[in-house]
Amino acid sequence: MLSAKVLPAVLLLAAAFALPAHAEGDAAAGEKVFKKCMACHKVGDGAKNGAGPVLNGLIGRTAGTAEGFSYSKLNHNAGANGLVWTEQTVFDYLADPNAFLKKFLTDAGKADEIVGGTKMAFKLAPEADRQNVIAYLKQFSPAQ
Repeated sequence: MLSAKVLPAVLLLAAAFALPAHAEGDAAAGEKVFKKCMACHKVGDGAKNGAGPVLNGLIGRTAGTAEGFSYSKLNHNAGANGLVWTEQTVFDYLADPNAFLKKFLTDAGKADEIVGGTKMAFKLAPEADRQNVIAYLKQFSPAQ
């Protein structure tokens, strides 16, 4: 039998491992967060590439492959080495795009393909904002 002092710690630890890496976001809140992104990115009917690529179909797309957008070598190389945008990879990327892509290539054994930086200098640090913007963007991606 676990002691009264140890049991709460064990239960807390078990609960932490039972939770997903990040909770589901709120698409309506994400639409508001996305306004920060609209200077460079568009979504929806008639969306066109700007300073950043159109984000329709982002979830499930290989990095660096939006039609008609000229990507940085760093982003292109990450996609060429297998980076696919999932909810988790987008979540991680948004916190620090350059660091994420460089880590991806390093972890893939392709550190020699780290060239320059990504065009996306914006960082979206708050976890809730990242969760919410992902929920919003999922509306513009085919079902996964």
